[in-house]
Amino acid sequence: MDLLKFNFEELKVYQKSLILTDRIYADTKDSPKEEVYGLTSQFRRAAIPIFLNIAEGSASSHPEFRRYL
Repeated sequence: MDLLKFNFEELKVYQKSLILTDRIYADTKDSPKEEVYGLTSQFRRAAIPIFLNIAEGSASSHPEFRRYL
């Protein structure tokens, strides 16, 4: 069975946003405990919407997709 592949998955900006998110999680993994709810959480929460917005916007019209990007 072939896996369904979406067009946005081929975009370099989407691929790089996944790499960025992985990097942020790896780089903040060993953060001091007192930062878990501070900068660590803030960095992680900021990274996730990048690839989510690209995926969500890809289902929209071209002008609308540009707004998501």
